[in-house]
Amino acid sequence: MLITLRDAPAEADIISHQLLIRGGFIRRVTGGIYAYMPLLWKVLKKINLIVEEELESKGCLQALLPQLQPSDIWERSGRWKSYTEGEGIMFSLKDRQGKELGLGPTHEEVITQIISETIHSYKQLPINIFQIQTKFRDEIRPRFGLMRSREFIMKDAYSFHANENDLKSTYLDMKNAYENIFKKCGLDFVAVDADSGAIGGAASQEFMVTADSGEDLILISSDGKYAANQEKAVSIIDKGKLLDVNKSSIIETPNQRTIEDLCEKNNFYPSQIVKVLIYIATSDDNIKYPLLISIRGDQEVNQIKLSNELSHQLKKNILEIRPVNNEDLKSQDISNIPIGFIGPDLSDNLLSNAKTWENKFIRYTDISVKTLHSFVCGSNEINKHRLLINWDLINTRQTFCDIRKAKAGDKCINNEKQSLQECRGIEIGHIFQLGTKYSSSLCATFTNEKGKEDPFWMGCYGIGISRLAQAAVEQNHDDSGIIWPITIAPFEVIIIIANIKNSIQRNLAEELYKKLLKNGIDVLLDDRDERAGLKFKDSDLIGIPFRIVAGRESDSGFFEWHDRKTKVTETLDETSVLRKISEELNTEKT
Repeated sequence: MLITLRDAPAEADIISHQLLIRGGFIRRVTGGIYAYMPLLWKVLKKINLIVEEELESKGCLQALLPQLQPSDIWERSGRWKSYTEGEGIMFSLKDRQGKELGLGPTHEEVITQIISETIHSYKQLPINIFQIQTKFRDEIRPRFGLMRSREFIMKDAYSFHANENDLKSTYLDMKNAYENIFKKCGLDFVAVDADSGAIGGAASQEFMVTADSGEDLILISSDGKYAANQEKAVSIIDKGKLLDVNKSSIIETPNQRTIEDLCEKNNFYPSQIVKVLIYIATSDDNIKYPLLISIRGDQEVNQIKLSNELSHQLKKNILEIRPVNNEDLKSQDISNIPIGFIGPDLSDNLLSNAKTWENKFIRYTDISVKTLHSFVCGSNEINKHRLLINWDLINTRQTFCDIRKAKAGDKCINNEKQSLQECRGIEIGHIFQLGTKYSSSLCATFTNEKGKEDPFWMGCYGIGISRLAQAAVEQNHDDSGIIWPITIAPFEVIIIIANIKNSIQRNLAEELYKKLLKNGIDVLLDDRDERAGLKFKDSDLIGIPFRIVAGRESDSGFFEWHDRKTKVTETLDETSVLRKISEELNTEKT
C-alpha cells in the first residue's frame, strides 16, 4: 500500500510532518489525531523492538496498564485538578454510574497503587516495570504532526526501591539504556538537565534530538560537558556596566516606564537597573498569590523556576503563573500601583482592597542583583526613580534565589572559561528521580530491614515512541524526502522494476526479491505499473536506505544499486548485490 502525495496539506508546518504525510506514513483524522499507516507502523515496531530488547537487558519487566484511570487515586496524589481543570491536559469523563475517570497521559498513580498492593517487603525490591501503549493529552494547540498530538504512543517505565542510593543506581542504568536506544535508532542526541515539571521529583534529564524546528531551547557549554534545557539551566552572567554613585537620591523620570526609556534619557545601562514586576500565581486549591519579582534590567524571569520556588515555599502545586495586567488590577479594585515605577519595597497596603487575591506580596529577588552595590529602581511614585547605594536601604525583606533565564553568552556554572551556546531540540525521552512523592501521598509502603514501614523510592522513565519516529525524519532528510536510519527504516531495501511489462526485468527482480526474503532482508518490491521516474521519486520520498533497480542493464543480468544517504550509484550483478547488502547492513547496524 504505497500511496504518496505530491504536496503536503497546509497544516503541515515543519518538514518532518510534511514528509510523513506526503510519504503516506500518517493520515490525519482530526486535529492532533493521526492514523499510523503500514509504513510508519513498521517503523514503530522496529523502535519498539529496540526499546524492549534494551530494557529487558536491564532487568525491566514489560506489562500493560489500563488507559482509563479512576479520579480518586489522582486526587490522593494531588494532581487531579491540575490535570483536568483550566488548561489541564487530561481527558476526563464519567461512566454510567457517574464515577469520574481520566484517559491516562501518564501512569504514576496507577502503578504505585498496584505495587503497594503486591510488593510488601524490601526483599522483593528493586523492581522496574515498563509498558508501551497509547497515551492521551488534551493539547490546547496540537501541532507539528506527531510532535504534539493528542493521541500518541509512549514507553513509560517505573522503578521501585528500598532506598535513595538504589534509586540513583537504577537511574544511571536507565540513562545508559536510553543512550543505547537512541544510538541504535541512528539519532544524534544530547542529554540535558531538565525541570521535573508536573511529574515532580528531585533530579531529571531530557534526551533531545537537535533540530532547528525543536520547541525546546537547549544551552550547551563550549566543551559539551554541561547541557540543560533553558527551563532548568543555571549560568553566570556578565557583570555588565556597574553604576558608580556614592549617595542615594530620588531622580525625576517623567513618563519613563520602560528600561529602554530610562536608559536612553539618563545614560543608564540595563545592567544598572533593578526592574520590579508583579505576577499572579494560582495554586491547585484556587488561591491567588500576588508576587513581587525583582531582577536585573537586562535579564528575563524564568517562570518555571519561579513556579518551582513558590511551590516549594507553599508546599502546593501551582496551576498557573503569569504577569499581571491592567485588567487584573481593575478586577481586584486596585488602582494605585505605580506601574513602571515600582520598587522592591512596594507596600502590601496597596493590596488591602483585593477581592480574590491574598493581601500580601510574596517577594522574590533574583541573585543577579544581590551583589549590586549601586543600582536604579522605582520609587513607588509616578515619574520618579531612586538611585541606591546598597540593599540595606530597602526596608522590606528580600528572598534571593535563581529565577532568571540563562541564555547564550552566559558563562558555564561548572567552568567560567566556557560560554553557553544555544540550539533547539526535540524531546524524545525524559527520566526522573521521583523520590517518595507518589508513594507518600498514596500511602504505598513496604517493610524495611528493621521491620518498619517506609514509602517506596521511585523512578520514572519515558520515551515518546511516535515522536521519536518523526524526530528521526526531522534530523534525516534532504530535498527529495526522508533518509531513514537503517535500524528503524520501514524496509532496508527496495527493488524497483523499471518497466513492469518487460519480462526480463520482472523475472530478474522477482528472483532477487525471493532470495533477499530467504536471507532475512526486509525488502519491498515495487512492481507497480507506473513510470520509472515516478517510482524513483517515491523511493526517495519514503527514504528506504538502499534501492535496487532492474532496468536497462537487466538483459546482461545487472542491477543498478543506489545508496539513499551517500547518493552513490553502482552497476552490480546479483552475486555482488547480495554481498553488498550483507556488508552494508552489517556496517550500518554495527
